[in-house]
Amino acid sequence: MSKYITTKKEQETAVLVGIITQEQNENNVKEYLDELNFLTETAGAKTLKRFTQKLEKQHPKTFIGKGKLEEIKEYCEAFEVDIVIFDDELSPSQLRNLEKEFGRRILDRTNLILDIFAKRAQTAHAKTQVELAQYQYLLPRLTRMWTHLERQRGGIGMRGPGETEIETDRRIIRDKIAKLKLDLEKIDKQMATQRKNRGKLTRVALVGYTNVGKSTLMNLLSKSDVFAENKLFATLDTTVRKVVIGNLPFLLSDTVGFIRKLPHHLVESFKSTLDELREADVLMHLADISHPNFEEHIQTVRITLQDLGAADKPTIMVFNKIDAFEYEKKDDDDLLPKTKHNFSLADWQETYMAKENTPVLFISAKKKENIDELKMLIYKEVKKIHAKRYPFDTFLY
Repeated sequence: MSKYITTKKEQETAVLVGIITQEQNENNVKEYLDELNFLTETAGAKTLKRFTQKLEKQHPKTFIGKGKLEEIKEYCEAFEVDIVIFDDELSPSQLRNLEKEFGRRILDRTNLILDIFAKRAQTAHAKTQVELAQYQYLLPRLTRMWTHLERQRGGIGMRGPGETEIETDRRIIRDKIAKLKLDLEKIDKQMATQRKNRGKLTRVALVGYTNVGKSTLMNLLSKSDVFAENKLFATLDTTVRKVVIGNLPFLLSDTVGFIRKLPHHLVESFKSTLDELREADVLMHLADISHPNFEEHIQTVRITLQDLGAADKPTIMVFNKIDAFEYEKKDDDDLLPKTKHNFSLADWQETYMAKENTPVLFISAKKKENIDELKMLIYKEVKKIHAKRYPFDTFLY
């Protein structure tokens, strides 16, 4: 037996908690918890169980009712659960009360997303943005049961700015926030200069819900090697590549994916990254047609673009992952009306072709299906912008 003993940290375990209200029905909550589970897996933990409760509104002190709290508490003690994760953002008092009740780590959706961003951040720019968002989230929640010794152990929700003590001085946090904001201002100016130095080439920005295949499509169109994997928020930093289709050069940027309930602090901190969207000439909105709730994802992206002031830009609507699309085929003798579950790809194409005022295409970036058609569509849209910008540029005609 070797005298050197190595210990591998076991995977952390979690339970997920959501509430069914008038604003979000049972089906909504199921899908939100599916997404929360994906976020939990992306962060590196294993979900053991999900808990839901029907309430008129969340409990002001503990988010859930007393009976459900006791049920979850018993389960956590029986199975030695490490983390309890709530699908909505918890108030500072709810967080304190829940930590006191459970005696273990409590995370909300916002903290979990911030943790994933901290894990994913590679560049100094992304790290600064995430750190700022984490401190802004932390400021009103300083009275925590987890001491600096607990934080040094690491784990989900512990990455990023740690507390030197449980009662971290608010002034120190505010000073850190002020310094990070100054750092970001400098970076923002540098990035703005970089954008100006790119000249007046037409800019196309890839946008979409997280994990719809933006980086895969970016690699395909630009023949580059942008990191892509089947996890949420694989890309944090905006990647910009020069692409030439036919005789027409343009800039293609891949931006961070959107998600429901995207933390406000994160949107604010990632302002410079999202400026790529504001300054784009054309948006290529990518959606995952194989996802059962892709329409809600589209709406989430559109609302976020509206909040950023980028909703009125020329847009190409691209439905990706047609290779993974499945539907319930309706029997010929079934007299019930067709529902969206029975829609074939052809049905969806007809629906969206009829409804949208923007160019629409259905592709598979993974299988390279309809990519030539997409290139032609991009070429036409970029050419329109180029013709307005350079009306006497005759080489295009």
